Amino acid sequence: MTWPQARRIRQAVQILFVGLFVGLLLVATSRPAAVPLADIFFRFNPLPALGAMLASRAWIPHLGLALLTLGLTLVLGRVWCGWICPLGVLLEWVSFPKARRRGASLSIRWRNVKYLLLALVVVMAALGNLSLLILDPLALFTRAMTTAVLPAVTYGVNALETALYPIQFVQPAIDWVESGLRGPILPVHQPAFRQNILIATLFGAILALNALAHRFWCRYLCPLGALLGLLSRVSLLRPVISSSCNHCVRCVGVCRPGAIETRQQTQAILPSECTVCLDCLAACPETGVVFQASLRPAPAREFDLSRRQALSALALGTAGVLLLRTQQRHPLLIRPPGAQGEATFRSRCLRCAQCMKVCPTTGLQPALVEAGWEGLWTPVLQPRVGYCDYSCNACGQVCPSGAIPRLTLDEKRQALLGQAAVDRDRCLPWASGVPCIVCEEMCPTPQKAIRLEEATVVAADGLSIVVQRPSVLRELCIGCGICENRCPLEGDAAIHVYGIT
Repeated sequence: MTWPQARRIRQAVQILFVGLFVGLLLVATSRPAAVPLADIFFRFNPLPALGAMLASRAWIPHLGLALLTLGLTLVLGRVWCGWICPLGVLLEWVSFPKARRRGASLSIRWRNVKYLLLALVVVMAALGNLSLLILDPLALFTRAMTTAVLPAVTYGVNALETALYPIQFVQPAIDWVESGLRGPILPVHQPAFRQNILIATLFGAILALNALAHRFWCRYLCPLGALLGLLSRVSLLRPVISSSCNHCVRCVGVCRPGAIETRQQTQAILPSECTVCLDCLAACPETGVVFQASLRPAPAREFDLSRRQALSALALGTAGVLLLRTQQRHPLLIRPPGAQGEATFRSRCLRCAQCMKVCPTTGLQPALVEAGWEGLWTPVLQPRVGYCDYSCNACGQVCPSGAIPRLTLDEKRQALLGQAAVDRDRCLPWASGVPCIVCEEMCPTPQKAIRLEEATVVAADGLSIVVQRPSVLRELCIGCGICENRCPLEGDAAIHVYGIT
């Protein structure tokens, strides 16, 4: 097999993994039953595995497959980055004119940033804080697709169908799309997420940075790439410039991550930056680039963390955790079913948006300040947006780290999310004498957690009528939020679910 053929195999593998990632994302979206292996990419991801285990002070078996990724890296280098990572593949496909020239003008010391971010992730995780896992590439990609891209696509499809359906000859095609794709792939209800513009802007900025250099994120910012880069320095097999090199620098011209360093008409491949893309081997007219086994670690580079920088990361991470811990969280903070206390939940949550993508009501939303900045983009239940479906336990089935426990449906139906309370100043029967029993009708618990009490009141027309006033039986309420979601009042509901974590 020639190197150009091997390169085409790599491209096929990239397409396969991106297709698998997007396919799992589509079929897992907004359904009450978990899709098998929906979290498979996160199980192999070593950065969140390291962070969650450090933060929770526990071995998490479900994330143990990340050891295979580490082992593969120790043998072949950053294969994950060049062959598997969906965001890395997308960034490789997104190219801009003159990006190569701009990238060549950037100092190699900028690569130090990703190592500094990795150090911050590790330090803060050791102190029980996983806030910076929002920068994990898989979490970034999943969150953007879940909260921004797929809702926008769904809205576009719905709008297009509405506009074209009056055209008679188009109706069979639309009916086929609805019968075949609605539910299995397209969500039944239009998903809506807060902060989708902010999340989409961050994702768009990462793509736009490719205009400055090919795979800018991978070169300079990705903390997962930094972790795998450190291991690649001691990998068994590495591409090296051989004595057959005629210094044509074709390898330098095709290297997208800029892993080939040129000094005084000589080239050297940096194992920590090489993503094993095989482009240099395919482009070399001679045998100037070869794979070579070595047991010696690669020499240190000027962009490696210095002792001073490592101490600065330690100090900065510690100060950040202390400041974040002093923030006050919102009383309406509601976590997914089964969450075992706020501190435990935050020390395990990967900010991966897996639970949000499977929530059939889109009730799980990315947090902004409800849990303080420490809980940024962790899942919170927003009952006015969507309730916790009584017949759904998918969020726990797809959570890679166990922050949301894997509860059976019966266990989930008994899990306490919060406690509902009626606002008598807004409730129609209490405040205005207007009949309304929606909250009691909607309550899914077998014994009904909302009790109705009859009372005689004077209506607006002066006549006496009997209304049924709701009150919550705290010992039966599980805080699912359907009462708040279905409250007919405009704006703020007359019944609220308060968090208990």
